[in-house]
Amino acid sequence: MEYNIEELLNSIDFEKNKLQKTKYNLYLTTYEIEILDKYHITYEDCKTEKEIIQKIEQILPQLDTLEQEELDQVSMSIAERDYYQNTNK
Repeated sequence: MEYNIEELLNSIDFEKNKLQKTKYNLYLTTYEIEILDKYHITYEDCKTEKEIIQKIEQILPQLDTLEQEELDQVSMSIAERDYYQNTNK
């Protein structure tokens, strides 16, 4: 099987996984920011990743199943990054 490398590279969205720094020096991907904005979650005021996760958890019960899954994925991604950055090794 032959692959068109250029076509494959053009189909990858590198921007969505690019990390952006918030004013309190938290790092979120472009995709995470898009989803947080979509659900009007004000991450800019959060000083820790855990605060963002708490805001997500507060609105989850108000959403339908697909929306919950989308936000839950973002929450898990943020939690994983928080764990690796802030856990003593």
